[in-house]
Amino acid sequence: MTAFSGIFKGTVTTCEESAVQRLSCDSGSVISVETAVYGRTDSVTCIEGKSPGQVSNTACSAAGVTDAVTDAVKKRCNGKKVCELIPNALVGSDPCKDTAKYLQTSYTCLPAFHRAICEHSLSNLRCDEGQVIVIYGADYGRRDQNTCAYGLTARQMQDTACYSPTSSVAESCQGKNSCTVVASNSVFGDPCRETVKYLEVAYACQYPAPPDDQI
Repeated sequence: MTAFSGIFKGTVTTCEESAVQRLSCDSGSVISVETAVYGRTDSVTCIEGKSPGQVSNTACSAAGVTDAVTDAVKKRCNGKKVCELIPNALVGSDPCKDTAKYLQTSYTCLPAFHRAICEHSLSNLRCDEGQVIVIYGADYGRRDQNTCAYGLTARQMQDTACYSPTSSVAESCQGKNSCTVVASNSVFGDPCRETVKYLEVAYACQYPAPPDDQI
């Protein structure tokens, strides 16, 4: 992982199609996925234990598949500090049978604020004067049994695979100096009934770009 002006960039390659790929950022920053490729684009990556025939097809990464995988990884991981994926669960069909595939994800760790807002609560996102909100990611659901857990039963927290990426927060808050968001089924729908949920939001405060006629 390399650093440039305080922003970290990294690439993770997972060779086994049923293995877990883990993306992570240090405290105070969140994941922003750039590209994700599932298939095979060369004959040297992830070749251990593979036969020549399994690595010879280096055109196993159609544009449509790559776009779909990148979109899926972005929805799953953008705005998170940590994200885990299983490569062969990202696509509905095998892009090239009999070829040994891998998932290669390039991402950036962007400095950001991270908020977890418990269901039936609201929070005000606010920037300093002159700055505006930039939303990196938001989803509504539950990923663990530690967040927004006080007073809940085990049953109310048992579904930790419940998440629903949402663009509603960006639509409401992007470009504003402050914005109030409400964590509620009435706003985001109910991705997992009988599970108490929370809204996770990752955002930054930036000075807006000057108009074109002032550049």
